[in-house]
Amino acid sequence: MQNFIKMVAANIVAILLISSCFFFFIIFMIFVSASAGSSETMRIPGKSVLVLDQELKIIEDHSALEVDIFDIQAGKNTVTLHQAVEAIKRAEKDPDIQGISIETDGTAAGLTQIDAVRRAVENFKKSGKFVYSYGNVVSQKGYLLGSVADKYILNPVGAVEFTGYSLENYYLKDFLDKYGIGVDVIRHGKFKAAVEPFLRQDISPENREQLELILNDFWKSTVSKISSSRKLPESTLNLVADSLYGVIPEKALSYKLVDGLAQRSQYVDMLKKKINQNDDKELNAVSLTDYAKDDGVKLGGENQIAVLHATGEIMNGKGSTGIYSDDFVEQIREVKKNKSIKAVVLRVNSPGGSANAADEILYELKELQKTKPITVSFGDYAASGGYYIAMTGSKIFAEPNTLTGSIGVFGVLPNAKTLAERNGIKEEVVQTHANSAYYTPLGGLSEGGRHAMQNNVENTYRRFVGFVMQDRHKSFAEVDAIGGGRVWSGQQALKIGLVDQLGSLEDAIAHAAKSANLKDYQVIELPGEKNPWERFFKIETRQSLAMTAINILFGEHLAQRFSAMLNSERMGALQMRTEYQLR
Repeated sequence: MQNFIKMVAANIVAILLISSCFFFFIIFMIFVSASAGSSETMRIPGKSVLVLDQELKIIEDHSALEVDIFDIQAGKNTVTLHQAVEAIKRAEKDPDIQGISIETDGTAAGLTQIDAVRRAVENFKKSGKFVYSYGNVVSQKGYLLGSVADKYILNPVGAVEFTGYSLENYYLKDFLDKYGIGVDVIRHGKFKAAVEPFLRQDISPENREQLELILNDFWKSTVSKISSSRKLPESTLNLVADSLYGVIPEKALSYKLVDGLAQRSQYVDMLKKKINQNDDKELNAVSLTDYAKDDGVKLGGENQIAVLHATGEIMNGKGSTGIYSDDFVEQIREVKKNKSIKAVVLRVNSPGGSANAADEILYELKELQKTKPITVSFGDYAASGGYYIAMTGSKIFAEPNTLTGSIGVFGVLPNAKTLAERNGIKEEVVQTHANSAYYTPLGGLSEGGRHAMQNNVENTYRRFVGFVMQDRHKSFAEVDAIGGGRVWSGQQALKIGLVDQLGSLEDAIAHAAKSANLKDYQVIELPGEKNPWERFFKIETRQSLAMTAINILFGEHLAQRFSAMLNSERMGALQMRTEYQLR
């Protein structure tokens, strides 16, 4: 028995030692990764190609960087949109950069980010330098970016997924009814379709109408750009999309989506010939990520423009992924105190979220606006709560492919009333007042509770509309006519007065400089980039095993629906959020 106890104790000690060693090894590697290679300036050969490669990840801001404790190089191939655009601008005048090679089959970047990089590459071409593209199995967004090139080469067994745009949604009413799960929904506006999956088993006519209008706007914008670059009629591009000719290399070539079929090694030979590199060495190439992070600019000037990124879902409290009200308010106050910051660009890329958190953030932004000029720039999404926080009295820039509007409010409360009844579970409530138990997980929402929440939704909606009226100089009737939860594209938003101008983040920065009378200035992005050490201790581990299982079984999009319904932070709280995802 004594020997057995010794053996168990020894095993426990061994496990603890191994675990400790593994932990400290990871800490050591993170420290090494954070410290290495930051002191030397990158050397570029005299004749080089700037490469947008497969590893490139373009994100809105540093807070959007995915964290992986097993990837000590996390963020190495990641640049912000502003960094990417500025790097391409710099390459125009860099005598060591002869041209650009776009080799991004697929990218996680959004449409507005792709458009911004594409415009930068178009301007680069005006310098007289070349742009080539190469693809294997190319996504539609990847092709949109690559199509700007002088020459596009496709792998002989490759494909271009040129299909048009679609928006997918899943409807859960029959599923919820089958298992006895009820959902009480309180909303204002027939277009607030974020809650439709809980109420219907099919898409509503109003929702189909708005989505078709948005998708057609997005597609017209995309096909117009490709048509101009490739010198192809839009009718030809629409035929290719309808017929899926892009996935057949020979068809892609015959319909002039691409200029040739070749292996990558042959493509590299083309690049070497283009830059007159006549040796057997590897191509003189520098990746966009390395080039962007080696700009030689040291921050700390007296005249700064802060790009304040509002990226992700809006939530209460503190956190690391998304827009958390406590953290964001603290960041706003730091900007307000910083005398070197003369102007601010609020960059919104958010589908919204908590009404309470959005209201808190808007108040602080309005306070900031009293001391420093704010210009607003919309990315892929600036909808619902994302649009709400932009009501600062500032000029708003949106991209044509921005999804915006969704002026509306809703609340969702699930209950297991039918499920309980089917399984012989009865709820008895003892209360001191008529609505002490206005909501219970089994009983659902009482009539008194529903009435009170509906009033709360209506009051919050009126407050939302009130800010839009003040900011956009419209009457209640005018805002309500384009509100009610309806979403719009950036082009439509300009026509109906929800934004002031179509333009990029760079356009917004230029406007901010003008508003602060700045000619020479530095741009800083907030929140700033965290080193691997900081990211390691910011990892969120709150996702439950149940949600992980749902994500695996049903896919990310459907899992998000369950998450929205079961999230304790959202449950019962009023939401300003839209759920659309472009495919």
